[in-house]
Amino acid sequence: MSRRMRVVVTAGPTREHVDPVRYLSNESSGRMGFAIAAAAARKGHDVTLIAGPVGLETPRGVRRIDVTSAREMLAAARKAFRTADALFMAAAVADWRPARRLSGKWREKDKGAAVARLELVRNPDVLSRLTGGRLRPRRLVVAFALETADGVGRALRKMRSKGADFIVLNHPSVLGGEQTTVRILGADGSSRLLARRSKRTVAKALVALLSKLPG
Repeated sequence: MSRRMRVVVTAGPTREHVDPVRYLSNESSGRMGFAIAAAAARKGHDVTLIAGPVGLETPRGVRRIDVTSAREMLAAARKAFRTADALFMAAAVADWRPARRLSGKWREKDKGAAVARLELVRNPDVLSRLTGGRLRPRRLVVAFALETADGVGRALRKMRSKGADFIVLNHPSVLGGEQTTVRILGADGSSRLLARRSKRTVAKALVALLSKLPG
């Protein structure tokens, strides 16, 4: 390793509460982000892991910040990114949240209606807020995309619009699994397929991208 870098990793889902007991979320396990944090720490980097609600142990040598909502993740990531050399945005941040969080249980069923409506508002786009949609010289930004159709095209557009150096494309079938198949696409035109690999192996390959930063 040429130098010790300050690395920020986000992991897991967010929860957007409807009321004290109900929330909107997704199937992200957080394992990929935790594997990246562990791999970076093993290489001697200074790692901050910003984790949504997951039941995973903190990797050795990693500083962990627990958050719940997208807005909490943005606040923590914004603070950590100010002094970071690299960001791995592996978290599956909810795109939407309820327009208001109820103080008591949601009681729509008590009204006897067969259909209920929940008003949603868009969450802040964490990565775009951090990068301003622009590549950051002397910083490495790795985004993640989970797509079901036109994966490569959508991932490339996401990478460019969010100002990332690389984007990791995967499929919903990998959620919660120990193995994964990913394609790592670069703003430099590179493309690398890692098929049926452990998340630990993929994490090592992603951490190796830190060598792209100027020494």
